[in-house]
Amino acid sequence: MNKMPVNRRDTIRRLLSYVGRGYQLRFLLVLLCILISAVANVSGSLFLGSLIDNYVKPLLVMETPDYSGLGRVLVLMACLYLTGALCALAYNWIMVGISQGIQKQIRDDLFGHMQTLPIKYFDTHPHGDVMSTYTNDVDTLRQMFSQSLPQMINSLMTITVTFVGMFVTNVSLTAVVILCVLCTLQITKLLAGRSGRYFMSQQKKLGDLNGYIEEMINGQKVVKVFCRERQAEEDFDKLNDALFESANNANKYANILMPILINIGNIQYVIVAVAGGAMALGGVGGTITLGTIAAFLQMSKSFTNPISQISQQLNSVVMALAGAQRIFDLMDEPSEEDHGTVTLVNASYDRDGNLKESSERTNIWAWKVPQADGSFSYTRLQGDVRFDHVDFAYEEGTPILHDISLFAKPGQKLAFVGATGAGKTTITNLINRFYDIDDGKIHYDGISINDIKKTDLRRSLGIVLQDTNLFTGTVRENIRYGNLDATDEEVEAAAALANADDFIRRLPQGYDTMLTGNGANLSQGQRQLIAIARAAVADPPVMILDEATSSIDTRTEAIVQQGMDSLMCGRTVFVIAHRLSTIRNSNAIMVLDHGRVVERGDHEDLIRQHGVYYQLYTGAFELE
Repeated sequence: MNKMPVNRRDTIRRLLSYVGRGYQLRFLLVLLCILISAVANVSGSLFLGSLIDNYVKPLLVMETPDYSGLGRVLVLMACLYLTGALCALAYNWIMVGISQGIQKQIRDDLFGHMQTLPIKYFDTHPHGDVMSTYTNDVDTLRQMFSQSLPQMINSLMTITVTFVGMFVTNVSLTAVVILCVLCTLQITKLLAGRSGRYFMSQQKKLGDLNGYIEEMINGQKVVKVFCRERQAEEDFDKLNDALFESANNANKYANILMPILINIGNIQYVIVAVAGGAMALGGVGGTITLGTIAAFLQMSKSFTNPISQISQQLNSVVMALAGAQRIFDLMDEPSEEDHGTVTLVNASYDRDGNLKESSERTNIWAWKVPQADGSFSYTRLQGDVRFDHVDFAYEEGTPILHDISLFAKPGQKLAFVGATGAGKTTITNLINRFYDIDDGKIHYDGISINDIKKTDLRRSLGIVLQDTNLFTGTVRENIRYGNLDATDEEVEAAAALANADDFIRRLPQGYDTMLTGNGANLSQGQRQLIAIARAAVADPPVMILDEATSSIDTRTEAIVQQGMDSLMCGRTVFVIAHRLSTIRNSNAIMVLDHGRVVERGDHEDLIRQHGVYYQLYTGAFELE
């Protein structure tokens, strides 16, 4: 068999480590059942020689045959085979539970680790490829653990026990079988080695194809609008052809292996029979009786068939190891680092006017800052955000933001304006620490955001994105996603604040209307209103609105803006908008151009400057 590379050994070791998570006793029971099954089957073959020589042959020459002895032996053989069959049934039954349990643990670990990955991972990896890891790759492990692994262990034990039985029965005939087996192993090594190289490629190509299919399903309307069905089909055919080539090469060698091994086994059967007959007639190799030859032929089958079965199962094992490697590659992706120590807590004032931590919701937020002596100080969250000479690049050598310095005082509404790619959304991603800056500082209420735990930082920020994401569930559940502790009354109040209450109540089941497919049964504007209501129910101290009203018509926008003004009251708000009419009442407007702040001021100030903003507002420049 092929020598496993070091990384494949590591993959096997990690897979087997899952057996140690509560399945040790069951797996030991499986090994015991496999051993009993193997011994029972080989014992039956050994009994066959005794049956012929000691019972059948004497009966042929008896004038009055006595079948009682033969009957007892047949009953004993039946008990042996029945024991083997019951043990085989038992270990297969147990392995189903083990394999499903291991699959569950792997999916749990995979999904749990995925939640720790940074946003950058999902921005740089096709979602369909990630989904393929959960489906196709994990399913290959089910096949291996439930069928291939127990079959291979059973085969190895059968080979061992049978070899001992053959060696005890006749050494010369055992040597003949070994020579045939060596030939079988060489052929197995050649074919399995060639197929194994293609199975990893097959899993990778399958992930690529799934990723493309997901993109086409999500973008089917765009495909139809631009009449790109033929182009989409051609691109699909290229990916599908690549998968076909890898799968064809992998399975071509895998599928021809078993027929070749079966025929080699048949040839070996004939060779052993001829060799045994010749030895019996020539008196070579000790005393060889008819029963010995019959038993040996049976054992030679029991010896070579497991080798063929191992060779056949190698295909499933190689494919499972390829899938496992992709699973562990995802698990080995570095988690999002967080060295922050400052946390966000509910606070209240004591009689002396000092902030203290409160276990109840007080609508007063404070940063809990650890001190060198082990004590804590508390700084009230006010929403003062400042950028100090910040540089940033998504990819090294391609800077996006250059020397950004800006500030938003508590309660201010700060708007970002600029052409697509100017860096507006990037700035909000840095506030959330979806990405970390390359140089400079960002302070939040005087605290470096690098010192604040990411979960607490993000909990203080409410975000409404341009692309809405609704989950399978009711409208009420989707709004409550912003605050899982919100009551029905608070959910409905948040919807009213976002001016979503009216259309929600007109839905078939109102707030209990079921949403599926990212809210496909709602208009884009309605989905956006629910997303705004979700942010409202979270009641965060700071809001980030990234094109929050981009999908709402002008009339609805005016209505929503009233609710948004109420929502933004007393909060620091960052607004990104292409519609300049939505940011006129901002306290400060930052005009960005190619990652640099080129103008700052309120609407009236910028109009008086007759600069870039003035030209954008009057239509002299196009915003895009």
